[in-house]
Amino acid sequence: MIAIALVLGTGAVINTSLQSCSTLATSDLGLAVIKRVLLGGINKGMNIYGNREAFLQNNLVDKALPKQLRDINTTLEKIAPALVAKEREYIADAAVYTVNISRPILENAVNSLNAQDVTRIIQGEKGTATLILKEKTSQQLVAAIAPKVEQELNKYGIVKTINTALSGSNLLGSLLGGGNNNNNVNAGGLSMLASEQIVNGLFNIIEDHEKQNSASLLGPLGK
Repeated sequence: MIAIALVLGTGAVINTSLQSCSTLATSDLGLAVIKRVLLGGINKGMNIYGNREAFLQNNLVDKALPKQLRDINTTLEKIAPALVAKEREYIADAAVYTVNISRPILENAVNSLNAQDVTRIIQGEKGTATLILKEKTSQQLVAAIAPKVEQELNKYGIVKTINTALSGSNLLGSLLGGGNNNNNVNAGGLSMLASEQIVNGLFNIIEDHEKQNSASLLGPLGK
């Protein structure tokens, strides 16, 4: 028998004994533990995204920068380094507006987790819970926030500014969807890359929270 003590948000302690981790995995209790971890990670991510400075200073968000956007920034650093800082700030501003769009999508996905998902989490590596959440919501999140991100970036005219800075340079080519004779960054391409960074950065934060709390919260699940 495995004795398990879980401290709930109310401060109450539930003690239970289970025959095995697999029994816990398919129980309401096992599902509740995993939901609690994921919701905690989502809340942490939303707090960071709701704070412009916290977003800019978070290395997990920076690690999510798509290669294409990183290449653009590398080129811009040689031409107009101050523009890279502005671009990052504008993306951070846009991220603030995505919080109310992303939160319900993520929370609904967490609440729809089932026993099969829990079993997969038990059998997988640390971070599997976040991986499953990402599989369920990533494309939906990018599609949902991209229009708002593009709206915010267009408001600041960042795409036009970048193209002005890159005028006469063919280093980027059609990197962001331009035609063979078009070396411009296009608005849709930039906003999509920014949206991907925002979404993947959020999953990086959730995964980090899951891993940090795996011992104390997922220990009963054998993680």
